[in-house]
Amino acid sequence: MSKQVEQCHISGVGVVTCQDSLDPGAPSGAPAIDQLLAKSRIGLDRVHASDLEREMAAGALVVDTRPADQRERDGELPGAVVIDRNVLEWRLDPSSPHRLPIADDPARRIVVVCNEGYSSSLAAYTLQQLGLSRATDLIGGFQAWQLCAISTSDHLTRE
Repeated sequence: MSKQVEQCHISGVGVVTCQDSLDPGAPSGAPAIDQLLAKSRIGLDRVHASDLEREMAAGALVVDTRPADQRERDGELPGAVVIDRNVLEWRLDPSSPHRLPIADDPARRIVVVCNEGYSSSLAAYTLQQLGLSRATDLIGGFQAWQLCAISTSDHLTRE
């Protein structure tokens, strides 16, 4: 019995196209995780590192899902709430008895931040499936934010 699946491809210029396939084993040209990542990003209004501070000022909840060793090595993300990736959904689902008190508004903008912007896309997609429709992630993750902060700081120092 064949099962219908949706396959997504990313072109060289970043355009995502999806098509249904009746053969889940058919070669698609991209690993399955790349297809899932592309599909998860379709519904995300992803945030650029240069816009993160503005998102926070507007009331977004910024969630840092990086493991402790990455936070120790690279530093903290100011203003972010740290939630381990393995419990993220339980801590942010407004219907969960294990949710954090700050996760009481399903309409609140949530920006998930991982190290490089991959696992955060999958996490934000999952949060949307739980009803947190404004969940999204940071393009390039903490590494992009850090580069942006350094570049902004260098620019201000030169003026």
